[in-house]
Amino acid sequence: MMGNSTAGAKHLDEDLISIGDGIATVEIAPAAGGAVASYRWHGNGQTVDWLRPADSGAIASRDAGAMGCFPLVPYSNRIRGGRFEFGDRGIRLPTRPDDPHHEHGHGWRKPWTVARHDAGTAILHYRHAADSWPWSYEAEQAISVEDGRLSIRLSLRNLSDTPMPAGFGLHPYFPSTPWTHIQASVTGMWETDAQVLPTRHVVPPAGANPTTGFDISEADFDTAFTGWARNARITWPEHGRQLDMEAEAPLDFLVLYTPPGEPFFCAEPVSNMTDAFNRVGNGYNTGSIVLAPGETRSASVRFVPSLITA
Repeated sequence: MMGNSTAGAKHLDEDLISIGDGIATVEIAPAAGGAVASYRWHGNGQTVDWLRPADSGAIASRDAGAMGCFPLVPYSNRIRGGRFEFGDRGIRLPTRPDDPHHEHGHGWRKPWTVARHDAGTAILHYRHAADSWPWSYEAEQAISVEDGRLSIRLSLRNLSDTPMPAGFGLHPYFPSTPWTHIQASVTGMWETDAQVLPTRHVVPPAGANPTTGFDISEADFDTAFTGWARNARITWPEHGRQLDMEAEAPLDFLVLYTPPGEPFFCAEPVSNMTDAFNRVGNGYNTGSIVLAPGETRSASVRFVPSLITA
């Protein structure tokens, strides 16, 4: 039994790389979709997890969806039935009963390679060869920590000789407590059907409008918000903590996922609405990007934590 435990610990160590600055430590799981496994502060005899930390089972199984944050490339969220038209091409992505809309693209499903790793920075690469997604592309994450702040710069480059539809973003999970509060300036949201696909663009409800702020425990969203000002403030008042998430253009959409009763929620800075490629030309800004051959788009997201003093 002792031998098995030691082997398991070694396996987990090999699946993670760490960066830190003396205030914060960030663990990264390159083989698990290039995901961040944990982002925590240590000090005064206590540990603060700013993202939901992955447990040993998630690390061992390389389950990106159970990590603290994973990258979204080459698009965010769902494509209805995994199907869309682009130019004269009909795109048909593989689907399964548990993934009927080929959610979140490829990056979180595949291992990433470590191009650089030093004390405070890790640079990860993912290269996708054309298949049912008929464009080759590469993505990069530059993950760094400085003064206790986590920064992730995500880049997406079209390696094909024809234009490629695209989108990108991050999928962070945050701890949820009974008093967790979020505030983020937005102008609208997409109502969804039973498959969490957009149906109607509306004004956010008065009782759970991110612009005025609301408690996570009082909402039930799996929703793309539009007109996001690219800043969100999350507060855990009972613990005296807050975190500002600051994004760059073109990450102009904020997806909030607030499942009732769960110890986590998601606030996702992304460049496109759900099912964006099928919504182009309908009179709304879908956030769908077209990358010319060789073109790269990039954006950074910063996580800026602080302690609230009375």
